[in-house]
Amino acid sequence: MNQTNQDFPRIRLAAVQAAPVFLDREATVAKACRIIEEAGGNGADLVGFPEGFIPGHPIWYYHYPATSKMSLDLATRLFLNSVEIPSPATDALCKAARRANCNVVMGFCERRHGTTGTMFNGQLYISRRGEILGVHQKLVPTVGERLVHAPGASDGMRTFPTDFGPIGGLICGENSNPLAIYLLAAQNMRVHIASWPHYFFPGWTKMYDTALLTGRSISYMCKCFVINACGTITDEMRQIMEVTDADRAYLDDPKSLGGSTIIGPYGVVLAGPAGPGEEILYADADLTDAVRAKLVHDFAGHYQRHDIFRLELGISAPHVPQASLRVSPESSSEARVVGGVPGNTDQGE
Repeated sequence: MNQTNQDFPRIRLAAVQAAPVFLDREATVAKACRIIEEAGGNGADLVGFPEGFIPGHPIWYYHYPATSKMSLDLATRLFLNSVEIPSPATDALCKAARRANCNVVMGFCERRHGTTGTMFNGQLYISRRGEILGVHQKLVPTVGERLVHAPGASDGMRTFPTDFGPIGGLICGENSNPLAIYLLAAQNMRVHIASWPHYFFPGWTKMYDTALLTGRSISYMCKCFVINACGTITDEMRQIMEVTDADRAYLDDPKSLGGSTIIGPYGVVLAGPAGPGEEILYADADLTDAVRAKLVHDFAGHYQRHDIFRLELGISAPHVPQASLRVSPESSSEARVVGGVPGNTDQGE
């Protein structure tokens, strides 16, 4: 990290475009650690990974009915290889981040200790000191994800502190949610990490195009840098899912896979788009560029009417029913206003 400006330094961003060792937690964690150390060795201060990288994303629902033997077998493997916090898997990732001296945002499938069958789609935030900063859980699973992922908790809808300022992120379709994007902007997010899956389902838009469009929109609206970390697949994954010839034709389209980018606060692409294969993109980001942009448009600050618009975030526990003999209050939620007056958190600039 270049310390020419202590408050708004120059940093190096890395977007990881890679495939997991499909549904193998330990092997994928080992691969993730190698990637983190490679990126750190190339000077990265922040490394963003794709959606559900550990141990993989439930893309088989694009190709098989929910109750098919293939879907049930793969969903079982997903749960058995999902990640608990803390665990040896998270310990290994934290050690890799500390050795590499870089902050990490890891897409992963989370399960809670002692539970059976319920998972969450998450982003794990790790500091360069090897500390877990927190987790963002995808609030609303998309299409087939709903068969294995529960709705996420709202307490992860926030930015996380780093040595160069607040960072935040959203997962796949959340990056099109205006309220979620504004909530992070109101917390003075300097870098946004958008995690994307291996590919979109056939008949929908191509991930290559959507990630670029969405990332440029977020960067311009929020006046922040954006890491678009897109997934991809391997031949082994195709074999495990036993994809058909029609599926192969779709997956052979270069725009069906990949498309990772790093984007500046004016919506200008700094690195990428990547092709369909595995690679790490790098870009140097001068955080004073975001200052210049926000002096014109700060939609969470001087360029907003807080007396007219108000965004309220309900703080809740994970939306998973728990059997209990205790009587719970009707609602344990509390509300937090973001983007009101004054509308800033303690992580503000």
